[in-house]
Amino acid sequence: MSANVAISPVQADSTLRHDWRLPEVQALFELPFNDLVYRAQTLHRTHFDPNEVQISSLLSIKTGACSEDCGYCPQSARYDSDLQPEALMPIDKVLAAAQRAKQQGASRFCMGAAWRQPKDKDVERVVTMVKGVKALGLETCVTLGMLTEKQTRTLKDGGLDYYNHNLDTSQDYYSEVITTRTYQDRLDTLARVRDAGINVCCGGIVGMGESATDRAKLLLELATLPKHPESVPINMLVQVEGTPLMGTEPLDPIVFVRTIAVARILMPKSRVRLSAGRNDMSDEMQALCFLAGANSIFYGDKLLTTDNPMTQHDMALFDRLGLHSGGSSYAQ
Repeated sequence: MSANVAISPVQADSTLRHDWRLPEVQALFELPFNDLVYRAQTLHRTHFDPNEVQISSLLSIKTGACSEDCGYCPQSARYDSDLQPEALMPIDKVLAAAQRAKQQGASRFCMGAAWRQPKDKDVERVVTMVKGVKALGLETCVTLGMLTEKQTRTLKDGGLDYYNHNLDTSQDYYSEVITTRTYQDRLDTLARVRDAGINVCCGGIVGMGESATDRAKLLLELATLPKHPESVPINMLVQVEGTPLMGTEPLDPIVFVRTIAVARILMPKSRVRLSAGRNDMSDEMQALCFLAGANSIFYGDKLLTTDNPMTQHDMALFDRLGLHSGGSSYAQ
């Protein structure tokens, strides 16, 4: 990629681009590190309090026994990961977990269920949870797999704030990771969620053996959606024994920080979230990610089934960096 590819200037407050081209995105990735981070931080300060981080908490409300073959996921029934399947949690336990999350500083409570696609009766039970969590004063998010139009309307009518459905990787690399669901299936679910008026949480996973071009194409796909996702989780692969991606060569931490910075530039009003993989990130790496434009994290000791930094450690890091929690989930 030539370093001479033109990159459009920082956009004005009221302007969001949805017409990025792959050479532009690749050129951003190839900028000198200081220039890239400066550019991302400048845009970040245009739209957000630079020292504020939104905190979400994630709970697995139905664990394991999933029919999908996602190569990174220990919840797949196809892999021997020693994960014990658990049925859909009782609502009282879900609400107790949500109350704890609120007391620890979370503003959004996310609920994940290991389904390829839920049944209508499952969605109705989740709506009961959504209503209970909202009554506690928390934003709500769920990730349940693919949805029908009817199920999406049910979630919207139930008051759901956000729906998470990640693209995971580029369309080109997708079949190397997942074969039981197509890329178009994911895009169709995102379109249904957006059409229903539910906020979109959509990002991907890096460090799965994909190329630099794949990382650029993933962010390009997100940035050229008709509306940018309100939340963009950037996950670092968590390698789990028994899954096909165990043993993948780890991603260079600087490449991960560059990915955060490019996401911030392409989607300047979205919350860019540090998601899975933080347990393997040093404090210094996370600090660079915040500098590069990350302004949301998942909080608590578990992300569905994988380890996450303890709440006390996160708060100590926030204190060292002068960061504070709070804020709306999307820049107006």
